[in-house]
Amino acid sequence: MKLRLHAVAAALLALPLLSAGQACAQSYPSKPVRIMVGYSPGGGVDTTARIVAAALTELWGMQVLVENRPGAAGNIATEVTAAAAPDGYTLVLCNIGSHGVTPARFGKRLTFDPVGDFAFPAKIGGVPNIFMVHPSMPMKTLKQFIAYAKAHPGKLNFGSSGVGASPHMSIELLMTITGINIVHVPYKGAAAALGDAISGQIESSVGNLAGGPLSAVKSGRVRGLGVTSARRSSQLPDVPTFQEQGVPGYDVTGWYGLCTQSKVPQPIITKINADMNKLLAGGTLLRKRLEDQAIDVSPATPEEFAAHVKAEIAKWTKVVQDAKLEAK
Repeated sequence: MKLRLHAVAAALLALPLLSAGQACAQSYPSKPVRIMVGYSPGGGVDTTARIVAAALTELWGMQVLVENRPGAAGNIATEVTAAAAPDGYTLVLCNIGSHGVTPARFGKRLTFDPVGDFAFPAKIGGVPNIFMVHPSMPMKTLKQFIAYAKAHPGKLNFGSSGVGASPHMSIELLMTITGINIVHVPYKGAAAALGDAISGQIESSVGNLAGGPLSAVKSGRVRGLGVTSARRSSQLPDVPTFQEQGVPGYDVTGWYGLCTQSKVPQPIITKINADMNKLLAGGTLLRKRLEDQAIDVSPATPEEFAAHVKAEIAKWTKVVQDAKLEAK
């Protein structure tokens, strides 16, 4: 009898907390929401954030703002989100860099726990990286590029959005598998690296296919040598994968999602998930806009997204260790 009374009392005590959380979700958002982006404007992460922000602004009738905080391999935006008030009004466009490669490189030296300090309300989808060269370069395929790099070690270079970001790591993995040696030229953002590849200042560049690289390849300003995913992109069906060009087992697929502070009330997490999944459903404008950016839309539950993040950290920890790329 006493145990039953205790259970009833505990349930009654929990009711005000549950009601408060539900009330917050029903009124959410009641003020502008910001989506933090850890990179400069113009890259795949930024482009995706702006497309999503526009769709959420229309759905919620409340402004959703993109705030760029580039630097520290995307860590600044992630740190801001981890330290934000747990009210759901600070989100981050989390990705393979912020919640995959960076935790693998920095480990316990990070000022935040990439899993414990975050909730994972909405997975958006996956996107390959693409390796590109200036049209004046003689290589027409990745296989030819690899052959030239083997014959001229250290003579070729490639640009990326920065040290430790997914594009950089995808080429580090390529070098590990093939044994080639090409020089990394890190930039402060994907747009700057692509711009120098278009102008011929650097010989090659790698970046998320979403955003500038897709249009640059389609317009012929750069030549796409290969996509990093296991299958070709529907947006560039003539560009073969790394696997098809003699790099067995190679598969690097970036991903995007919305993450927030871990202590945000569960009803708000549930609302963000439901609203985003509705926007990402088949036939919606947001889904079409994302697919036009070569993003393979794949919504999930918060629990499924959290499990995906954990698996990515484990995968990239092994790659970082094999390539001896731990941050000093």
